[in-house]
Order: sequence, then C-alpha cells, then structure tokens
Amino acid sequence: MSVARRPNAPRSIRTRLGARCAIAAGRLLALLPPRQIRRILLCLRWRVRPATYAEAERSREDILAGSMGMRALRACLPRSLAIVLLCRFRGAWPTWCAGVRRAAPFSAHAWTEADGCSVGELNVAEAFVPLVKVEPKP
Repeated sequence: MSVARRPNAPRSIRTRLGARCAIAAGRLLALLPPRQIRRILLCLRWRVRPATYAEAERSREDILAGSMGMRALRACLPRSLAIVLLCRFRGAWPTWCAGVRRAAPFSAHAWTEADGCSVGELNVAEAFVPLVKVEPKP
C-alpha cells in the first residue's frame, strides 16, 4: 500500500530534512528583535552567490510543503527567514525584506526577493515599503 504524496511535497529525505531544519531555525530567529535578526542574516550571507528566482521559489515551495503553519497569514516572518535559510543551505542568498504597508491600515510584512521580484507573493512592492533589506554580499 503506497501513501499518496502532495504534488509540491519535497521529494528526497535530504530535501525534507533541510526544509525542516530551515523551518525550525526560521521560527527561532523570528523570536529575536529585528536588530539581532538583521545582524545574524548579515553574517550568514557571506561566501554565497545571489539566488535566482527559480531557486528561491523552489525553496519557498519546500518550506510550504514542510509545514502547514508556514502558510498562515501571520507566519510571514518565520516563513521568509526559513526561505532565506534554506537557500543559504543550498549555496545561494535571496534578498530578505521587512517593511510596512504604504497606506492605512498599518501592518508589517516580511518577504524574500530574487532577481528584483518578490518570491511567491503578488503586489508586495506596490503595497509595502521595505525598512530592512539583507541583500547578497557583492
């Protein structure tokens, strides 16, 4: 008897384990103050190349497949951190962003960008002003 797999579920045990580790680390990082999150991410971005959009999107899909909690609306901070960390595990670095809504009502949001576009989210650039960005090291 075989178990049906979700179509976007990570395929190998290595991929699933990497996603789970990134999810756990992202949840822990999300508990820290913004200044410390930024400092840690600035240290982690060393010696990796910029992530392509396809790489960042694949990492996002693996994170979403690894935990249903990462799909929640209020999970943007741990989700974006997990995506960045999973890309880092894979040798690439997307841009991590955190910002606020341009117009009322106030809300904050965190997301990832690659190749100048937000990964997996529509209209983020138009709706939010980034206050913190951790880009790939030049």
